[in-house]
Amino acid sequence: MITSHQMRAARALIGIDQKQLADMAGLSLPTIQRMEASAGQVRGVVDTLVKVVTALEQAGIEIIGENAPSTGIGRGVRFRETVEGRTASGAPGSILYDRASIPSPAKEEE
Repeated sequence: MITSHQMRAARALIGIDQKQLADMAGLSLPTIQRMEASAGQVRGVVDTLVKVVTALEQAGIEIIGENAPSTGIGRGVRFRETVEGRTASGAPGSILYDRASIPSPAKEEE
């Protein structure tokens, strides 16, 4: 339904913190923290997951499932498919990368 990475990315896109998402979804802060701390797919009570997804959708976020096309308009972010066709987690359809290969921002001289 939604991954912990999607939850964090969605919050970043709309510029809210965990407490604000908890308030929007009618949930407790520890519940949001637990959901975002999970690895991969967020597990929990279906009603709780629906509340989070609904709150994010009402804020303008479209949750895109694995291999699903985006039906929305405007800008967004998603992993792109690699030559290998595998994600960093091994699932099909996303990008593989090594964090060490991502250049660091240039430091300004003082």
